[in-house]
Amino acid sequence: MTEQTTTVTVPFTIRRRGGKKLVITPDGTAATPAPRAWVDSALLKALARGFRWRKLLETGEYATIEEIADEENINPSYVSRVLRMTLLAPEIVEAILSGRQPEGLTMAKAMQPFPLEWQRQVFP
Repeated sequence: MTEQTTTVTVPFTIRRRGGKKLVITPDGTAATPAPRAWVDSALLKALARGFRWRKLLETGEYATIEEIADEENINPSYVSRVLRMTLLAPEIVEAILSGRQPEGLTMAKAMQPFPLEWQRQVFP
């Protein structure tokens, strides 16, 4: 068995602009890195709270939303809206956890009523 070496040459230039390194492609355009994940801490916190509250209701630790609201010293309608987030499609929940949620999904949008059918849950 013989070993072969393959050499790949990619022409590019590295320039400094504003203290940062910038890769310039052969056609003269700047190469941009893939967008970084951005974790929306408000969405993440609300999602975590919602799943925690749902567990408290399911295990019988609290019997009503009002009991949770009293214990947390918050409005029962807020508890209801945050609990609704536990009905999001699993793909959307995973996207929120990884910081790759749909662009139109904000905390304000998540608090609005949305379809319960996972296939219809689209956030513009």
